Amino acid sequence: MPILYFILSPSPFPSPQWGEGWGEGKKGLAMKLEKVIGDRLREKAWTLAVAESCTGGLVSDRITNVPGSSDYFEGGMVTYSNESKAKHLGIPLNYIKRYGAVSPQVARKMAQGVRRAFHTTFGLSTTGVAGPTGGTKRSPIGRVFIGFADGKRTWVKKEHLKGSRRQIKKKAAERSLEFLYKILIEKGVLKN
Repeated sequence: MPILYFILSPSPFPSPQWGEGWGEGKKGLAMKLEKVIGDRLREKAWTLAVAESCTGGLVSDRITNVPGSSDYFEGGMVTYSNESKAKHLGIPLNYIKRYGAVSPQVARKMAQGVRRAFHTTFGLSTTGVAGPTGGTKRSPIGRVFIGFADGKRTWVKKEHLKGSRRQIKKKAAERSLEFLYKILIEKGVLKN
């Protein structure tokens, strides 16, 4: 099955300044994106599960900051090591070694695997290199892949992010939610 890539325009949701904590200061702004996503999921009776590597649970944290998110969010996994991706998401280790943990192929399998594991409508995934070490020519620091699966199709988005480790993780979580937003709401790719 081919991997579909998206090139997205800048987000309509400004991000808080990196010095601020998420949900502090510009609280309404920081929660607007995940609330709109949650409202759409609830409205359509869709469910979501998330598999995170480089974001370390930040996507799940943002989703669950919305009151009532248990209506549509079944759960998340931080599958940081290759072994945990294999054990919990069903991705063979030889597949991860072949393509690399930070690859569109693995992001795709992560989204599909978490969707299956939680029996949800959708699966969302993140894999990347947050730095400051671990970057390679193949997967430089700031390279992130975001996967989304709906059971029929899987989309993958590639990002090149800059900043400190924490900044890259936060930006990757934000871009993941933006990607989810674009698929669910803006693009209207999924219709009931």
